Order: sequence, then structure tokens, then C-alpha cells
Amino acid sequence: MRSPEARSIQRPRPVQVIAVTGGKGGVGKTSVSVTLAAALSAAGRRVMLFDGDLGLYKSPILLHEGGLDEIVVDARQGFKVVPGASGIATLASLGAVEHLALVQGFSALAAQLDTLIVDTAAGISHGVLQFSQAAREVLVVVCDEPASMTDAYALVKVLSRSHGVRRFRVLANMVHHRGAGVTLYRNLERVTSRFVDVVLEYAGEIPEDP
Repeated sequence: MRSPEARSIQRPRPVQVIAVTGGKGGVGKTSVSVTLAAALSAAGRRVMLFDGDLGLYKSPILLHEGGLDEIVVDARQGFKVVPGASGIATLASLGAVEHLALVQGFSALAAQLDTLIVDTAAGISHGVLQFSQAAREVLVVVCDEPASMTDAYALVKVLSRSHGVRRFRVLANMVHHRGAGVTLYRNLERVTSRFVDVVLEYAGEIPEDP
């Protein structure tokens, strides 16, 4: 019988998957995703950033022998990137075969990664919901706009009621003064606690910085 030490060596640590989402476009999801990837990479983690706002390499690229290995690029900050290909195909149009190939492609890279960050598309499309459901952590980015808060609540509600996601982290972006992020978080938490069975955690705030 193998020792616990031997089993732990043979069984790779699961990849931490973080979906960065928010419902509304323009809240800074991509900036948050890139900055988070760079910070984790600087801390010594092996990080990949996946652009989920895709025209996504439909079958000719995604399904050929090389798979994801041939489209991964290295960012100068030390993490790897699977970039989008705007105009080729939308994520919502991917069929079951393409989705399966995508999952298998990331599974093959799992041994090389500690963290996979998915920068989801705007809105609440099938692809956004699917990536968020699959992630171990869902980071909801909000800003001080009524539409941002409304769309964030709608996203949380749909993921909770239809996809079984119960825990979310909320990050306030582009805040104009210290402490404003906590107010946004509390406003969102107040609404969700009344109507949705979820747990929200405050992840902090990022100041407005042109």
C-alpha cells in the first residue's frame, strides 16, 4: 500500500480557477484579471490568464493536435495567456465538441499551473455562466454605477438559482474615495441577502486611476 506521501506526490494539487466577472461591460474586469495574474506570478505562482471574451479559436485551431499549447503566449510579467481572437467565433456559439476540447486542453495543462484566471465576457451569456460555475472562486467586479450593481445582482441570482454557485467575492473597482468599496459591497449584500441564498465576501477596492 502506498504511503500518504507517495500518493500526494503522484496526485497533483488542483488548479485554483478564478472567474473574474461582473455582468456589465466597462467595470474593469480585464484590468483586474491582468493585475491579479501579474501579482500572483510575482508571488511565485504559475499562472495562466484565459480570455473568455472570445471569438474562440473554433475547431480548426482548438481541436487540432497542438491544442492550447500552440496558442499560449508568455506575458512579460511572467504569466501565460490564452488570448481571444475577436471575430472568429463567439463563445456562445461553441458546441459540445468545442467545449469538451477546451476542457480537455486545460486539463492537459493542469500539471503546469497553480492558478487559472478566466476573464469572462460581459453580460450573462451561456459561456460566462459555464466558466463561473466551473470556477472554484467567482470574483464579481462592480463599480459605482446603478447598471453595474443591477447586473452584478442579476449574475449572482442566475448563478445561484440555476447553476448552484453559492459563494462569491466582490471587488469594487474605480472607487473615487477610500471606503467607497465597502459601501458598494454592503448595498449588494443587502439585496442578495433578501432574495438569494448566497454568501458574499468583500475582496477589497481599487481606486480610480486613469
